[in-house]
Amino acid sequence: MREVILDTETTGLDPRKGDRLIEIGCIEMFNRIPTGREYHCFINPERDVPAEAQAVHGITTDFLKDKPLFHKVARDFLSFIADDTLVIHNAQFDVGFLNFELERAGQSTIAMDRVVDTLALARRKHPAGPNNLDALCKRYGIDNSKRTKHGALVDSLLLAEVYVELLGERQAALVLQSNGVAAQQTARRGKTQAKPRPDALPPRLSADDVARHRAFIDALDAKAVWLKYWIQKQA
Repeated sequence: MREVILDTETTGLDPRKGDRLIEIGCIEMFNRIPTGREYHCFINPERDVPAEAQAVHGITTDFLKDKPLFHKVARDFLSFIADDTLVIHNAQFDVGFLNFELERAGQSTIAMDRVVDTLALARRKHPAGPNNLDALCKRYGIDNSKRTKHGALVDSLLLAEVYVELLGERQAALVLQSNGVAAQQTARRGKTQAKPRPDALPPRLSADDVARHRAFIDALDAKAVWLKYWIQKQA
C-alpha cells in the first residue's frame, strides 16, 4: 500500500487573504515504511514573506525570488502524489493552500476523502493533548532535535514516524536508535553470549533403530519421498 506523507509551508494562514504556498515536502511510504523516494520544492509566492511567517519557517523573500512559480511544478507534484492516500497533519490547512494553487494553475484539486489527517487521529487517541508535531514527537520518543524551524521535508519525515506510532504499527525500519540507546540496551541484555557445548550430545538413535528404519524404507515403493532423504543423508 502506497501512502504519501505531505507537509507545506506558506506565507500566512489564509490563501483567500493573499497568502501563498512557498514549500512542499513529500515522502513515499509502502506498507508504512519510507522508501527513500521524496518530492521537495520551494515556490516563488510572487509576494513578500511576512516577518512573523519567517520566524516560523526561516524562509525569506530573497531566498524565494529565483524559485519556480507553482504552475511550473504542479505537474511534477501531481505525478508524485498520483492517486494515493495523503497523510497530513492538520490536513484542512495544507489541502486548502494546495487546492487554491492547483485551481489557479488549472489543475485538478485534491479530494479530502483521500486524505488521512494525523491531527484528527492524535486528538482521538490523546484527547487531553497537546497534539502538535513537536508534542507528538516527545510523546513517542522521536528525535526532532534537528527541527529548529518548521520545514516541509523534515516535518514530513517526522510525521511518518508519528503516523506509524498513532496507528500502533511501529516498524523496525522506522526505529532509528542513537548509539547511546543501543549501548544501554546492550548493557541491559548483559555481555553473556551463547557458548558451544564442550562435548557433543550423544546420538539419540541406536544402531538398531537405524537398521529398523532402513528396513522400513526398503519396503516402500521406489518413488517414496523417504528414499530421497535417506540418499542425501548417506551422501
